[in-house]
Amino acid sequence: MKAHLMNAALDAAERGWHVFPLRPGDKRPALHGETACQGLGDCAGGHRKWEDRATTDPDRIRRAWADHPFNIGIATGPSGLVVVDLDMPKPNSSTDTPSGVTTFQALCERAGQPVPATYRTRTPSGGHHLYFTTPPRARLTNSAGKLGKHIDTRAHGGYVVAAESLNPTGRYTVTDPTPPAPLPEWLYTLLKPRQALRALTAAPTPLRASRYAAAALKAERAAVAAAGEGVRNWTLVRAARALGRFVASGDLSRTEVEEALNWGGLAAGLRESECRAAITSALNWSIANNPTSRTS
Repeated sequence: MKAHLMNAALDAAERGWHVFPLRPGDKRPALHGETACQGLGDCAGGHRKWEDRATTDPDRIRRAWADHPFNIGIATGPSGLVVVDLDMPKPNSSTDTPSGVTTFQALCERAGQPVPATYRTRTPSGGHHLYFTTPPRARLTNSAGKLGKHIDTRAHGGYVVAAESLNPTGRYTVTDPTPPAPLPEWLYTLLKPRQALRALTAAPTPLRASRYAAAALKAERAAVAAAGEGVRNWTLVRAARALGRFVASGDLSRTEVEEALNWGGLAAGLRESECRAAITSALNWSIANNPTSRTS
């Protein structure tokens, strides 16, 4: 098993992925922590964490895996990877709780995009890891739930357990050996850090809404304005459906919701005709399907 895991680590390094040892049968780093650092070897110039010590050097990998069947960690940042982690619900979750795979498929459908074909592994619990290459000059960090429930991402500051690693319930296996595809633009748009939009300060704020409704309106308006190409229309429809319940309850007027979302859609680059049509349809649906509706 030592030889098998060593070869798997060498294979990953040949792809340009920076690897480091994880504890046998576990996914925690096998390297010492800062408090236990003696300032020797790799740490002679100061303590180096796992991301700094991850390597593609075959000699270092052979030495690291020579004595123990270490699992394999891939430092995603130095490897130029963004890995989408589609997790499984907890064992005590409701039976109808969707998995990360199901949520991601729905996310792709809403964005009008196919599920990307890329390098994919399956975890012992039944989850999936989708590997993508990082866009040029982009610096993404880890996220938890940003794309949806049971969907996390690993980039700078993160790592994933590589194929052939083991835990008490099974092995990490490759299910699609396709080389990692570039991260799709629409996914990058959802993951990239949001920059403050100066124009938000000039956007209208409801005068008579409850504090909660006003905050929701501001947040949805900002989300629509910041949406990138490929997800703008979906973001606008989702925002209108979310705010429709406040129109139904009388906490917001339909006019101020329409004006705020139309402003956000225009800021995102949609045409006014597109905005009006999407907002009208989504609000009609939300108001009609909201059980607390008090509108006449």
